[in-house]
Order: sequence, then C-alpha cells, then structure tokens
Amino acid sequence: MDTQELKRSLKTLYPAFESMPDALLQYAVDHGVLRVAPAGSVMFDEKNPCQAFPMLLDGVIRVSKIAANGRELQLYRVVPGESCILSTSCMLGTAPYTARGTAETDVTVFALPATLFDKLLSEHQPFRSYVFTLFADRIIDLMQLVEAVAFQKLDQRLASLLLGKGKLIHTTHQALADELGSVREIVSRLLKSFAEQGYVSLGREQIEIVNPGALRKVAAAA
Repeated sequence: MDTQELKRSLKTLYPAFESMPDALLQYAVDHGVLRVAPAGSVMFDEKNPCQAFPMLLDGVIRVSKIAANGRELQLYRVVPGESCILSTSCMLGTAPYTARGTAETDVTVFALPATLFDKLLSEHQPFRSYVFTLFADRIIDLMQLVEAVAFQKLDQRLASLLLGKGKLIHTTHQALADELGSVREIVSRLLKSFAEQGYVSLGREQIEIVNPGALRKVAAAA
C-alpha cells in the first residue's frame, strides 16, 4: 500500500483524518507503522505493554479474555473504522493489556506509536473526539456483555447470538462456545435441543435458523 492509498483508506474509514491538516496527516503517515498479519496471529496479549494504537484497515480482530484453563470469553470484535478499547485505555493509562487480541482473518493495521498517538490527540480535536466517542461506545458494549453473563441463562445468550448472525450461519460449535465463554459440549447440547424443537437446522459447520420467532422468545425469556 503506497502513501496515497494509505491516506485514502484512513480518510474513508476514519473520518477524523478527513479534516486533518495535510501536514499533520503526512506526519502521521510518515511516523505510523503499516502491519499485515495472517489469520490466527496474536496481535497483543495479556500483560504485554501497549506500544501502539491500532487502526484497522482490513480484516477482523477478536478481543478475548483467556482463563487459566484455556477457556475463552470473547469481549468484542474490532472491524475497520472501529477502535480497540483496551488499546485506548492502555495508551491513555500506560498500563499493560488485560486481554488478548487475535486476528480472526488476515488483517492490515496502521499502528500509531505512543508519541504519534499523543500528538494527534492533543493537536487534532476530531481525532480526540473519535477516540473518546468510540471508547464510550465500547464501554456500553462491555456493560451489556457483563449483564448478559451475569443475568441471562446460556440458552438465552445462544439464541441472541444466533439471531445476530443472520439466517444461515457458517461457524463451528467451538467458535460459538468461545464467543459465549462456555464449552463446546454445552453449546452442542443446546443447539441439539434447538434443532429438536424445530428452531434451527444443523449441518457441518453450518446452522440455519428455521424459526426465528421461537428463538426470539428464548432470548427474551425472563
């Protein structure tokens, strides 16, 4: 990706760059680091220092909390145009990461080193607004996750998760379990129950929602 293409991508995905003065944008491009990583790469991990602020240009990064026994609870995903709340908080608070970021697909990231991040934050108000607005949005998402884990049964959470993925879902039971912070055996048992009741149809790494109304009732059950 050449300099002009990088500038276009940043302006398209991150509107704060659209209004950035040319000199400051050029400075950012000159001092940022473009990184390409294949699917499965660990982009950051727990207890590691945060050395740069990632701005995703292509692909998806999954941010998860990993338990000592290896179980994974997905906190959120980052797609192009969005911000990673952990990276934001670590950059602002100079604290290490408290979760793991994994490339779910091949990714292209434009990373802002700490000094560049601080410069943009202090000199360009739209960039500052972008960072704090998305930070607030992610806090709301995480609070909803905490509420779901604390107060909803797993079948409710699974039903909500399926409904949010469309009619035909290409995934594995293990991937769903990871998103829910559960184990594959329990998720498989719930999916089998949904299938027996006619809510879904199960195939190889594929789930088709047959009765979305019934799933919505499960998701909304008190």
